[in-house]
Amino acid sequence: MIVLEYKVKGKQHQYNAIDDAIRTTQFVRNKAIRYWMDAPRELKIDKFALNKYSTEQRIEFPFTAELNSMAVQSAAERAWSAISRFYDNCKSGKHGKEGFPQFQRDCRSVEYKTSGWKLHKTKRRITFTDKKGIGELKLLGKWDIQSYELKDIKRVRLIRRADGYYAQFCIGIDVVDIQPKTGVDIGLDVGIESFYTDSNGHHEPNPKFLRKAEKSIKHSQKRIYKKVKGSSGRKKARKLYAKKHLKVNRQRIEHAKRIARNVCKSNDLVAYEDLRVSNMVKNHCLAKSISDASWYLFRQWIEYFAVKFDKVAIAVAPHYTSQKCSSCGVIVKKSLSTRTHNCSCGCELHRDTNAAINILNLAKARGGHPQSNATGVGISTPVGENLLEQIVTMNVESPRL
Repeated sequence: MIVLEYKVKGKQHQYNAIDDAIRTTQFVRNKAIRYWMDAPRELKIDKFALNKYSTEQRIEFPFTAELNSMAVQSAAERAWSAISRFYDNCKSGKHGKEGFPQFQRDCRSVEYKTSGWKLHKTKRRITFTDKKGIGELKLLGKWDIQSYELKDIKRVRLIRRADGYYAQFCIGIDVVDIQPKTGVDIGLDVGIESFYTDSNGHHEPNPKFLRKAEKSIKHSQKRIYKKVKGSSGRKKARKLYAKKHLKVNRQRIEHAKRIARNVCKSNDLVAYEDLRVSNMVKNHCLAKSISDASWYLFRQWIEYFAVKFDKVAIAVAPHYTSQKCSSCGVIVKKSLSTRTHNCSCGCELHRDTNAAINILNLAKARGGHPQSNATGVGISTPVGENLLEQIVTMNVESPRL
């Protein structure tokens, strides 16, 4: 499954119609969550029950009937996705918050399945045929969607972002680009000082996109509160603020994508730490720096390109990778401020290089636990600010990659 994204161009009344469709999607999802909450215990609520309830909503609420029937089902499936995730977390005994389904207030997308839209024969325009009045939209982008059959397009999403509206086409094909074997293995140790350090001693610089844009972001945030509530000036200031965050987000994605692609293309085996980033960001002293580094995003792209290029990506346990000597195996205790590894055996390495070598050795010795990226769409997936936040769909590659 791949995702092709276009920016859509239309008139203001069409954008208003898209907003109306998004609000309807949010309404259907929230009503489904409420139906699940209020249902008696003896009544079993599953995905099919929520789909049936969404059909009843089309009869009860006229504005819901204006949205395509499959789009309404997609909204109900989003509710079931949140509910099933909550059940899975409870069964697995997840520590902390189990993720109890919440009512959504900031929905930014509407998803159509195989009906409710019609692609122009040139495949540069798309027309939405439901009663919301979206009509025909022009597709702006360089993707070659003409090379795919219409039957391969499984879903179409309309997304609202700070800089406009976008259309995503979920195409049900597998992308494989088998690369020649290089005979090289590598271990990666991610960090804050360097984006990553590999087992060969290379230190990839940390771009620190948020830190560089922080001054500008804070300035735009102050401008919001200088405007009168509800005024057009305040709306413009909020839009500018959102655009700056969107730019940082896109920079992180493109950087992680480019680095991960190069790493997987030039190595047959890529070993990395199986870090629990969600737990690490609980440290308020390092939370911003860890989030800015986007370790989990980098890991997702490593796994994606490993599958695409027919390479091996292995995640290993991070325990003692920084303390253990990569030469003799002795544990050498050191604080975070100690950046050099010195062992009695004579091994002297940078702390992160030593950790990267240990990660690679663990991957070769125990095999770790191979990770596979999600490449298929099983149910409707809520779309946030970026594609990598979707539940089962991986982001599309950049055209310049």
